[in-house]
Amino acid sequence: MAFRLVLLALGVLELLRPRKVVDFWMGLATTNGDGVDLRPWVYSAARVEGALLVLWVLRRSRSGE
Repeated sequence: MAFRLVLLALGVLELLRPRKVVDFWMGLATTNGDGVDLRPWVYSAARVEGALLVLWVLRRSRSGE
């Protein structure tokens, strides 16, 4: 249950603030995060990922699993 709540929170954050979420993870993944240029579609992909996470969590909670 706690894992689903974390995924739900991440999904909502990605839906509402995809740039902040992606920039946070890119800062952790790179040694020079300021010099990284991301393509514009990366933020749209993060938003889609957030929507899929939210839908998955809601569907799992409705099915009683």
